[in-house]
This record gives sequence, C-alpha cells and structure tokens, in this order.
Amino acid sequence: MSGLRLLIVDDEEAARYGMRRALESFGCEIAEAGSAESAHALMRDSKFDLLLLDVNLPGLSGLDFLTQIQNEAANTDVEPPLVVIITAHGSERMAVQAVKSGAYDYLAKPFEVDDLRLVVKNAFEKVQLRRENQSLRRRIQIETSTRGALLGNSEAMQRVRGMIEKVADTDATVLVRGESGTGKELVARELHERSSARGNGAFVAVNCAALPTELIESELFGHEKGAFTGAAARRKGKFEQANGGTLFLDEIGDMSANVQAKLLRALEERRIERLGGDESIPVDVRIVSATHRALEEEIERQNFRADLFYRLRVVTIDIAPLRDRREDIPLLANAFARDAAERHGLPERPISRDTLKKLIEYAWPGNVRELRNAVERAAIMSEGAELNAIDICTTSQKSVVADESLNGGLVVPYTSDFRDDRREFERRYIARCLEEAGGNVTRAASVLGMHRQSLQHKLRELGLGRRYVAVGSSAQDNPD
Repeated sequence: MSGLRLLIVDDEEAARYGMRRALESFGCEIAEAGSAESAHALMRDSKFDLLLLDVNLPGLSGLDFLTQIQNEAANTDVEPPLVVIITAHGSERMAVQAVKSGAYDYLAKPFEVDDLRLVVKNAFEKVQLRRENQSLRRRIQIETSTRGALLGNSEAMQRVRGMIEKVADTDATVLVRGESGTGKELVARELHERSSARGNGAFVAVNCAALPTELIESELFGHEKGAFTGAAARRKGKFEQANGGTLFLDEIGDMSANVQAKLLRALEERRIERLGGDESIPVDVRIVSATHRALEEEIERQNFRADLFYRLRVVTIDIAPLRDRREDIPLLANAFARDAAERHGLPERPISRDTLKKLIEYAWPGNVRELRNAVERAAIMSEGAELNAIDICTTSQKSVVADESLNGGLVVPYTSDFRDDRREFERRYIARCLEEAGGNVTRAASVLGMHRQSLQHKLRELGLGRRYVAVGSSAQDNPD
C-alpha cells in the first residue's frame, strides 16, 4: 500500500495517535487533523485517498464535512477520497445515514485494532482497483483515438512512444525537443494521460513565448490583490492550478532570466510565493517543458541557466521532423482527412494515390501542424470524389524566391508562420554553406562566424546532423 495517502480527522490527540500506530505497518503516508477546517486546508494542498473521519468534531461536524467533500467533488472531474466515518457507541443510525450520504464504511467507538485495519485494508484495495480502472479507460481512449495525435509507425515515433511508456508513471521532469509543429504538446499530454498518479489531475499549459516578460511571472505564480496596477483581486497562478497534475511549459527557452531563477527555486523547494505575497505555498506538480531551441547554445550565450537546464532535462524526448519520417505521412494524412470530415459534417473522401506521393515528397517545414491544416483545408474546399493533388499540394507549397543576387536563388518557403519559415531558411542556408565547404564543419563554422561546437548543436537542432560528415578534418568535426 506504499504510495497511498491517509488523513485521520479526530479532535482527540490520543485517538489520532492510536490509529496512526495501528496503521503504520501498512506503509502508507499518514497525516492528521484535529478539525474539519484544518483537514480541508490539508486537502487543498495535497490529495488523499482515504479519510478516517470522526463525527463529533469542533466546528463543522464530520457529517457536514462529508457532505461538503461530496459537493465539491461533484463540481470537478476529480474523484473524492473514500471516507470511513467513526461514530460514538450506539450511533449506528447516524453511521447508516453517513453511508447513504456517500461514506465508504463506518466504525463505532470503541473498536478493535483488527477491525480498523480490516476496514482500511478493504478501502485501500478499492482505491487501487479504482486507479486501475481509470488507467485502463485512459489507455483505451488513447489507443482508440484516430485524431492523428501520436500516429506513426516509423522508428522515430516508436522511440517516442517507448520513452513515454517508460517515464509516464514517474515524476521525472521531461524536456521535449523538436521543431515547431512536430507535436510537443501532444507528447506532454500523453505523458499526463498515461500517469496513474496524475492523470486525474489538471493538465495546465503555458506558452512562455506568447506572454510578455512582465506577465509570465504572475501567470506562473499568481498574485495578491494590489500586487501591481490592475491586480484587483487575488489570482492563482498556473502552478496552483496544476496542483496534483502536470504543468507544461512550452517554449521554455524564451523565459527571462528573472523568471528562470524563480522557476528553479520552485522546482527545488516545491513551494511558490504569489507576487505581492509572503505566504509560501506548497505545490505538487510534474513539470514537462518543451523547446525548439538548442538550449546548450543558449547556455553558452548566457541566455539560459545551466542549473535549470539540468533540472528540466532529467529525461529528454526528441521528436523528429516530418521530413525525417516520411513513411508516417500517409497514415497521418488519412487520419486528418477522416477527422476533418467528421468535425465539419462533410463526406469522407480518400486521398488519391498521386496526392499521397506528392505529400511524401514535400519537405513540410511546418511539420505535422502544416500537414493537418493542408488536409483540413482540402477537405473543406474540394468538390471531387477524392482529395487530389491540386486540393492539397498547391495550397501548402507556396514559396517566394529571394533575389538571386543575394542568395544564389535559394528558395524560401512561405507558410504564414514567420518562425517556421525563418527556421527553414536557416536550415537551407547552413546546408548550402556546408556543401560549399565540402562537408567540413570546421571550415563552414569559420565562414558562418560560429564556433564549431555551436554549429554542431545547430545542425542537430535543424535535423542536419547526420547529413554532413567532416571531410579533410579530424573525426571530432562530425556533428554526431
């Protein structure tokens, strides 16, 4: 029963001590409270699997507290803890009422230690069975999903799914790396959904690149009333909202140095302070972060803290760009076509063979996101029996050719996403430079005005690491 959490609520210290001693051999984590109010405060900060709840309490009675727990649970998707009511001798009628109100079982004082252990043992077995059922339902939902989330039979996608299986049920921080549009948030959600401990908690996502520097601290940690101009009321931050669940920090590389320091402290101490407040608030969250940047380079440039980087990347999951797993494109495209037809109430039409061939040949600088949008647009706009090459490919392969005097006719993709287009131009530009340098990384780095190691990191980030082997230089120039 290790990993299960029990809360004893009784105003008599001796009674709490006796129950704790009787149940310590179970190996569960045990907390105590002398009133319903103090128990409620503990339950706001931590999740408990079972409550031993005395009826006669100062202030709010045990029965009223049971009703409060049931009402609060009804307004959320989180299962309430099981409750064993403890009544005085001769109060069996009250105990029956408590069971009808949602209590799991009851014990009448004075009770035998063996009776207490049996009731708690049975309750914990029900908790474990409930967890197994929830985990099974989540796995069925994930495995029967046809929305193209983590579809793909390529070796690269099998590695990603294998990593998720290994770390989902741990509390290790995970860093997800990949180009824009590869599905980093989907990997984070999969990690959350497959966690038996956190899957029922909240999944809270924050895009660090989309928030101004002056707002991200308040967004993460919350603020007190009057903390700054416009702070008209206390507000919980994302850490508190994700308590008991998963906090996903997207584009972590765009976070300011000041917020990086506070994030590191929150990770190490598992406590936060709201802006304008001095209360230290315990938080229990799993951190999954994502970036398309080479954080090692950002550390060299002193834009990112090395200690935070090592704290975030206990486990790293790398997602390959779509151009490096082209065998997944037909499966993804057909899944997106079915999904688009279902969501928009359209007839389901197959993608023609010629179109699939052209989709496989295209580089997809916007990755899976671009493919999904192209297929959805085709499903809406096309009128034929099939989604053909004109429907999909001409709308997704617009390009602009820069002045040849500037770049020798280098073609720059245009996808209406500046960051994706800039990245693709950078990839092609560096590839051209390496080709002219005969694949010699050291020589190309000199031309580009970069350190060789920085160029090697950039090659990995851009998916070029395996294409270029150093020619005419030492083996250490090989970016792999």
